Amino acid sequence: MVKVAIVGSGFIGRAWAISFGRAGHDVRMWDQSPAATTGAHDYIAGVLGDLAANDLLRGQAIDAVLGRIAVVAELGEALADAVHIQENTPERLDVKREVFSLIDAMAGPQAVIASSTSALLPSKFIDHLQGRHRCLVVHPINPPYLIPAAEVVPAPWTSPETVERTRAFLVAAGHAPLVMKHELDGFIMNRLQGALLEEAFRLVADGYASVEDVDIGIRDGLALRWSFMGPFETIDLNAPGGVRDYVERYQAIYSNIFPQTLRRVDWAGEVIETVETDRRKRLPREELGERQVWRDRRLMALAAHKKKSDQEFGR
Repeated sequence: MVKVAIVGSGFIGRAWAISFGRAGHDVRMWDQSPAATTGAHDYIAGVLGDLAANDLLRGQAIDAVLGRIAVVAELGEALADAVHIQENTPERLDVKREVFSLIDAMAGPQAVIASSTSALLPSKFIDHLQGRHRCLVVHPINPPYLIPAAEVVPAPWTSPETVERTRAFLVAAGHAPLVMKHELDGFIMNRLQGALLEEAFRLVADGYASVEDVDIGIRDGLALRWSFMGPFETIDLNAPGGVRDYVERYQAIYSNIFPQTLRRVDWAGEVIETVETDRRKRLPREELGERQVWRDRRLMALAAHKKKSDQEFGR
């Protein structure tokens, strides 16, 4: 067990706290707003029951996990003796630069300092730090206590030791790290998701498909395989001779499609009226919160199923 500091206790911070507390670590949460950390601790207490019901607490009692997660009033108290520090402040460069300056100055030399940013390149907000070699991005898909993938993104000066320590720390906590060789806008997951969303908006804007038809294609089609296989393994298994055979058979289909994908549709343009109208018919705005709870419970059930299936069939 090591000490972990959570800096910023919003949606991402509190989710990380659950993941690291479940992994057996001593978690200290700090936020500049005391109400945020209090609310986060209450949220965590409410989620742990559902996780326990789905056997997603590694066989631990709820009180044992919750007992490892504490709210502290001072940033220094959270950082003291921390081995891993996870920063979760707003997606603004000026905020990140200021917060990382404080953390780097206050944290012990043994600490890795990671940001949960989903879009900002680490080189843009840690270049000025004396300890920039121990800083990097660890970007999760929310919530990380249910979705194990997390991107590890080094800056040009992040030390290889920091990258490896972070990768090993995440694996031990039950995560599946994606370790990038170099930083890149969008990292890996948002670039993949962005390519899919670009096509989804194009299909709707150009009148080829409804919003629901696109959702069906993913939900009841591609995502069933993608829930346990990536795109390269998918195509490797979709041709008799494997991935090279697939490329020889089907590349022409995609090379024909590619030129048609080089035109952007403005997501906030006319198409958003169609998308929002369709979504609000299916889910009124006032029911979004309830549906988010439904989503998380479905994710818990899926995580429990994948855990059982991995044990039965292997990964």
